Amino acid sequence: MPFNYEKFFKKYEALVGMIDQVFEKVKETHPECVQCKIECSDCCHAVFDLSLIEAMYINKHFNAKFVDKLRDRLLERANQADRKAYQLKRKAHKELEKGKDENEILAEMATARIRCPMLNEQEMCDMYDKRPITCRLYGIPTEIGGKGHTCGKSGFKQGEAYPTVHLDAIQKQLYEISVEMVREMKTKYATMAEMLVPLSMAILTEYSDEYLGISEKCENTEKNIK
Repeated sequence: MPFNYEKFFKKYEALVGMIDQVFEKVKETHPECVQCKIECSDCCHAVFDLSLIEAMYINKHFNAKFVDKLRDRLLERANQADRKAYQLKRKAHKELEKGKDENEILAEMATARIRCPMLNEQEMCDMYDKRPITCRLYGIPTEIGGKGHTCGKSGFKQGEAYPTVHLDAIQKQLYEISVEMVREMKTKYATMAEMLVPLSMAILTEYSDEYLGISEKCENTEKNIK
């Protein structure tokens, strides 16, 4: 029987619902600071990775929504974005090996810009209703690893106190959903929940049972190895 992911997708959707409420609350209390508006695509060039549960959720809805020539065009954009992301991470890895300060590398990564494959010619998101959590929070103050961040176009002022979303806590929840899903999959890839990928790779990947290590073929292969 095929593995049912819906239970875990619903947990992810519940987290998304909470995130949207938080954003709207900050926007309501600080309307002069939140500058998000239609055709503003500043967040659509940010570099970030997705947890396993989020990557699979977005992949599912991408495959359900896009077909034929439009799908091919978006996949080509994803390929281009993924190559750029790979080059950026490879450069960062080499700099780390050479002894460059990790915080400095992360700061540079935070300012790097890669156009999202879902950003269309009208500067709008083709998957706006299913966009990642990072995109949903862009524009209000966030904190990760003890360091605060906000959109450069916003009106939030450095040094002043504002409601702040702690991304470490959200990433922990995403990881916990992924861990539970991987555990129930009974995959041979026990550490799969630790996987992080850019949105471009999430779109390009075929999350088949064989890829996830839960197909009958994989089970038979594992038995033969033993």
